[in-house]
Amino acid sequence: MDKHTHKKDPRFKIAEKEAWIGIGLVLFNFVWWFGFAYGMGSGPVEKYKYILGLPAWFFYSCVAGFIIMIVLVIIVVKFFFKDVSFDEETEGGTSAE
Repeated sequence: MDKHTHKKDPRFKIAEKEAWIGIGLVLFNFVWWFGFAYGMGSGPVEKYKYILGLPAWFFYSCVAGFIIMIVLVIIVVKFFFKDVSFDEETEGGTSAE
């Protein structure tokens, strides 16, 4: 495949869109984690609230954040990602060997 073929191949457009979605999920995860970990966890230990025996900042940033990310990834993969063939197709519509 030459360097200009990827501009015509629709798989690259799909892969780029899915990569941007992945980057968005990573950024969301980082902002969620950072916000709870440093937002709630920066106070004095004596004032911490606890959920299931864990500090609230840890529970929300790590436990709840993990569960939310699992749900988001499942939703994104199920509804936004497409199944793409890895076989190269020639102009005749058959795969190249």
